[in-house]
Parts: sequence; structure tokens; C-alpha cells
Amino acid sequence: MDNKKNIVLIGMMGAGKSTIGYLLDEKLQDFSYVDIDKEIEKLAQKHIPEIFEQDGEPHFRKLEHELIQKFSNYHNQVIATGGGIVENIENLNLLKKNSVIFYLSAKIDTLYERVRKTTNRPLLKHPNPKERIKELVKKREPFYKKADFEINTDNKELIEIVQEIIEKYESIQ
Repeated sequence: MDNKKNIVLIGMMGAGKSTIGYLLDEKLQDFSYVDIDKEIEKLAQKHIPEIFEQDGEPHFRKLEHELIQKFSNYHNQVIATGGGIVENIENLNLLKKNSVIFYLSAKIDTLYERVRKTTNRPLLKHPNPKERIKELVKKREPFYKKADFEINTDNKELIEIVQEIIEKYESIQ
């Protein structure tokens, strides 16, 4: 097995990182799939909303950073990150060393539609969740734009997005 660069998916909640990551893993035989949020839950032995509630967002970000430090050293992985991973620029720097980073983008309305019925999003516990998404995008987008590629996920079939990522990834290998 060649040591291939990781495929890292960044973007807002609702952009499709976990779903696309899983589908990429299905398609790419020699890759393994890592969902950073699931790894955080394993490490903390509690769900993300509980971590935010009991330990606070700074503790969550610390765990997230520790896991990025760990997984950024491996090869042949599809890594789905949490939406706020870019708030610590060091995370992006670590991932850039050994990964091709894809920013999955979507319109605010699309993101909101995809997440509005979910209950496990601590950052959306807000009087106006759509407004909150808009604020987070504004704050994070300059960092998301540091990705190697941006893939707009609006009005696209999942398989189209997966194909687009694979083609772009292979074009620079």
C-alpha cells in the first residue's frame, strides 16, 4: 500500500463532511475513514453536546486539536472534521503537511435546511439558528478558503461530490 496523502473534509455543519467521508471510504479501497467528532466522543466517553455542556467549548477544542495532531501523522485516511476545526489555525497547518484539504461549501439556506431538525449541535442552541450559521460562516470562511479545493455541495447528488473529490485528489497525486 502506498503512503498516500489524506483526504480531509472541512466546512460548516450540514455541508456533508461525515456523509461524503463515509462514501469516499467506501469507494477508496486502501483508505480508512476517521470522523474527528466521533473520535472526540470516544476519547471523552461522552457525546459532543455533553462535552460542551459539562466541560465547555475550550475543552472540546483541546480534544479536537489533540486528535488532529495524532491523525495528521498518518496516511491513507479520509478525515471528516468538525466545522470549527479551522478556528485553531494550527489544526490547518498540521493537516496541510500530509493531506489534500477539501472545503465543502453550501449556501446558508442549504446548511440551515440540512441541520435545522438535528438536536446534537451545541452551537445551534441559539434563539435564531439560521443567523448563528451565518455568523459562523462569516467567521470561519477565510480559514475554509485555505483548503486546496472548494467543492460546492448545493444541488448536487452525493455521488457527484464524491467523484469530484476523487478526480481533484488524483489530479495532484
